[in-house]
Amino acid sequence: MHLAEGVLPVEWAAVWFAPAAATTVIGVRKLRSKTTQIPQRKALTGIMGASVFAISLMPIPVPVAGSVSHPCGTPLAAIVLGPFVSVVVAAVSLLFQALFFAHGGLSTWGANIVSEGVAGSLVGAGVFLGSRRLGLSLFASGFLAGFIGDLSVYAVTALELSLGLFGVSELGRQWVSLFGAFLPVQGPLALGRRCSPVGS
Repeated sequence: MHLAEGVLPVEWAAVWFAPAAATTVIGVRKLRSKTTQIPQRKALTGIMGASVFAISLMPIPVPVAGSVSHPCGTPLAAIVLGPFVSVVVAAVSLLFQALFFAHGGLSTWGANIVSEGVAGSLVGAGVFLGSRRLGLSLFASGFLAGFIGDLSVYAVTALELSLGLFGVSELGRQWVSLFGAFLPVQGPLALGRRCSPVGS
């Protein structure tokens, strides 16, 4: 998810760096531990990082939301790598996209990590594990994880925008409006990719 540079007031942009930093630090520790035990996981992490980076470089503008909509690869990365390592993958991807592709920004990097990295990864992994425990097939579990994880990214982005632009008093109404603005574009994207052989 790419909130543009300067879209959030400074104080709200700063707020999102705290959970982004905390989850990224946890992810780095887990990544070090996993790659120490199984060095081959470095290659798998690199492949997933490239996938997340490429998937999220296909923006579709959502003018009324001040942002863009695009496919999200973090639910898949969370299933393959674990949710906290997926946060690291998202953080690195979002940094490079902000620096070299004008997708997102440095001031909104924390908020973008929280929406795409934290929400997409934790929700995607949680839905996948929960679905498997309920006896759903691998395909159905992956489908639900990707679909719900993808939409969770935009639910959190709508929350970030609502709080930053309108404050707590307008939160409910503005969140519904902003999330609703994403759905016509993101709903079909999330569903379409889950139905395709290359969908994440």
